[in-house]
This record gives sequence, structure tokens and C-alpha cells, in this order.
Amino acid sequence: MSLPPLAAVRVFEAAARHENYSRAAEELALTQAGVSYQIKLLEERIGAQLFTRKGRGVALTSLGKRIAPRVSEAFSLLGEAFSAAQAENEAVLSITCSRTFATNWLAERIGAFNLTKPGLAVRLHVSDEVVDLAAGEIDVAIRGVIDPGPGVVTHFLVRQIITPMASPEFLARNPISTPADLRKVTRLSPNDEWWDTWFASLSDGYDGAHDPGLRFDSQVLDGQAAIAGHGVAMIFPPMFPDAIAAGRLVAPFDHYAVEARTMWLVYPEHKRNLAKVRAFRDWLLPAIRESLGDDPLGALVHPKDA
Repeated sequence: MSLPPLAAVRVFEAAARHENYSRAAEELALTQAGVSYQIKLLEERIGAQLFTRKGRGVALTSLGKRIAPRVSEAFSLLGEAFSAAQAENEAVLSITCSRTFATNWLAERIGAFNLTKPGLAVRLHVSDEVVDLAAGEIDVAIRGVIDPGPGVVTHFLVRQIITPMASPEFLARNPISTPADLRKVTRLSPNDEWWDTWFASLSDGYDGAHDPGLRFDSQVLDGQAAIAGHGVAMIFPPMFPDAIAAGRLVAPFDHYAVEARTMWLVYPEHKRNLAKVRAFRDWLLPAIRESLGDDPLGALVHPKDA
């Protein structure tokens, strides 16, 4: 026999516990007629009577008395299962973000977030691929995209403002005074679209073709290779503040370009009220602003206001 409608079973459990339709109706926010209808539906489904009239109230039949404790136990087990699932879900925050953001920004700051939520475990999924949030395994994402897309809550983080950078030692060996000089030296990941964006933003319209060069699949590797003196990388400076402050990365030009993809914090609509998601949002947004200081590049200017 297939299970009867769960709604009817839930009504039966409450009515059996109270042996009173009115009290069951109050508990379940139903009308007394609604309770009577669900009990009748259940009795028709199993082909036996579960309650009998007793004065102005009701009483369980012998069959009702036999099954009521087992039904109550089943609902108790269901309640425990879902309570455990909710507790486990609230105890772990899953974040996905790019390798560069994870390595050069988040890793050294996530401890500060943990101090505000010591009972919350953080799982970091590091990938340059866009993860499907609808799958439910990830709570929040930090994405560099043009449009975050529908079905998600979005918070603007920063515009990605880019410029070529290299080590002082590399620039000493390979003097660069004009954009055309970049064609004469090793460019890191020269096929990356960030190079096209920067060259296209020049007033003279110089075209930087995709010359041969070292190719990496993330900005963090481009930056590390540039620090090591292997070439010129196209960099979003806020992701390399320590190297820039220490003089290990230098910009040969004062010209910056705005990359089309903006960084956003995004999460599914149905997770907007989760305490762990709100906590991370409320920590991340001011932490981003604080890390950029007086924001000399204008990275905190929302694209709509630029």
C-alpha cells in the first residue's frame, strides 16, 4: 500500500494526541472542518474508522490507538532528522571564488571573519569556473562577471581596474617607455582578454597582438611569475597590495583600464535570510572597502555610477 497523503497523516497525529479536533485545528492553523475533512480522507484511504464520537469530542478507535504511537514516533524522527540537517547547514558556510581572490585577498582575512563567528566552519571552493549555485552545495560566490544573472541576490564589490606590471629587475633589463615596447618583451598570458582591454583603452588605439609568451590560467600565477621577473603581467593591483607596497611589482605606465567583468558577492534568493550568509555579507562588504583604503583607482565606484 502506498503512503496516504502526508497532510492527512499530520492531522491524524495531532488529533490523536489531543483527542480533540478543535485543539488539533488550533495547533495546525486549520479550521475544525478542515481537520474533519482530512481525517475522513485518511479513513477512506485505509478503509477503516480511526475516531468515534464521544460526547462533544472524539475518541480513538482500537485501530487508531494502535497506530497513533507509531505515527507520532515517525513524526518525531522526521523532526529530529530535519533539525539535524538544519543545524549542520547552519554550522558550515561554503564559499566559491577565484584562485586569485582566494590566495591574494581572502586567505589572509578569513580568520578575522571566523573570530566573529567562532562556531561557523568555512569551506572554500577555489575555482575560476562559475559554479552553479542552484545545485545547493555552495552558499555564496565571489564572482568576476559582467552580469551576475537572474535568480541570485547580488552585492557590488569592486570594479577590476587593470594595468601592466613587472618586477623592477625585469624592467631594468627590458626598458619600457611606450605601449609599443610591450611587443618587444615577454608578456605573461598575452592571449588573455585583459591585454586586449588595456590596449583598446589607449588613446592612440595601439593594438597589442597575441605575441608568444608564457601562459597561465589564473591571475595569481601571472602575478607571481611577474614578481619572479619572468615577464610583464596584466594586473588588478588590489589583488597584489603587499608586492606593490614592497616594490616587487611596478607599473611602467600611469594608464589603467576598466575590465568589463565586475566582482560581485552573489547567493541564491532562498538563502538570503540564512544567518551565516548575512554574517558573511556584513563582514565582506566593509572588509573590501577597508582593504582599498582611499581607493586611488576608483575600484569602489559602482559601474552604474562610473
